[in-house]
Amino acid sequence: MPTTIPPSALKQGRDFLDLDRIEPQELFAILRHAHAMKKNPLAFRPMEGKTLALIFEKPSTRTRVSFEVAMRQLGGQVTTLSGAEIQLGRGETIADTGRVLSRYVDVIMLRTFAEHKLYELASGASVPIINGLTDHSHPCQVMADLMTAEERLGSLKGKNVVWVGDGGDNVLISWIHAAPIFDFTLRIACPPAFVPPTEALIAAQKKGAKVTVTPDMDVTDGADVVLTDCWVSMHNSDAAARHEMLMPYQVNADLMKRAKPHAIFMHCLPAHRGEEVTDDVIDGAQSAVWDEAENRLHAHKAILCWCLNVLPTA
Repeated sequence: MPTTIPPSALKQGRDFLDLDRIEPQELFAILRHAHAMKKNPLAFRPMEGKTLALIFEKPSTRTRVSFEVAMRQLGGQVTTLSGAEIQLGRGETIADTGRVLSRYVDVIMLRTFAEHKLYELASGASVPIINGLTDHSHPCQVMADLMTAEERLGSLKGKNVVWVGDGGDNVLISWIHAAPIFDFTLRIACPPAFVPPTEALIAAQKKGAKVTVTPDMDVTDGADVVLTDCWVSMHNSDAAARHEMLMPYQVNADLMKRAKPHAIFMHCLPAHRGEEVTDDVIDGAQSAVWDEAENRLHAHKAILCWCLNVLPTA
C-alpha cells in the first residue's frame, strides 16, 4: 500500500482517500453535517458553478447514482466517464491525467481496482480526489455505514461491531481504519484462508483499535452491529472455493439471535440472497440495509463539501 505519495503543491481542497489518512475531528464533522443535510436535503447548495468528474473503471449503481444526485442537490454539475472512455495509465501517466482533468473540473471521484491508481491520480491532480472504491478499501461506504449506525444506536463508542465473512473485503478494511477513531470494538469472524491484511490490523492496533480476528462464530454474541458483504467480487477467480469455505459464515436468523435484541444488520449491497445473508435477515426488523443505501447520498454530499472546504462553520 502506498504511504508517501505527495499531493500536488497546487491542491485546491482536500483528498478523501482513506479514513486512516484523515484527522478524527474532520471525520466527525463530515458525519455531523451528513446528518444535518439529510434533515434538509436542499437547504445547502454551495456547488453552483462547480463540476464533479466521476471515473468508473468498475461498474457501479449506488456509487454513481448517489454521487450524481448529491452533486446536483448541492447545486453543481456532473460528468461521468467509464473505463472504456478513459483508460488510466494508457497513453499518458495517471498523474498527467489528474493534471489535465484538474483544468476542467473541481473534484474527481475514482472507482477502480488497483489502489495505486487512486494515489497516482491524487499525486498529479490539483483538485480533490475521492476514493469511490478500490480493491483495498471503501471509505465512502463506511462513512454511510457509520452514519446509519449512529442513527439507530447513537454513538458507536464502546459498542460491539461484528464482521462475518471475508476478512480481506475492502469494506472491512475501512471499518478497521474506523475502529480506533470511533472507539468501538471490532470482532471479525472469518475462515483462516480469508483473514484481513496483517499490516491493516497492526496499523489500527498501534492507534489503539480493539480488533480481534477469529474463525469462531461466537464473537457474534452480544453484538450491536452485524456486518457482511458478498463473498465473490469482480477480481476474484475462485468463486466455488470461496462459497464452500464461507458458507458457515452466512448471516441468518439463528446468528442474529445471538446478537443483542436492538442489534442492526448492515450490508453495502448488492446482496446475494441465500449466500452471505438470508432473506429473513435482510428483509427483517433488524435490517438497516435500506437506510444504509440511502445514507450514501447524504454522506457523499458531506464528503464533497469537506473536500472543497465548503462545509458550514456552524
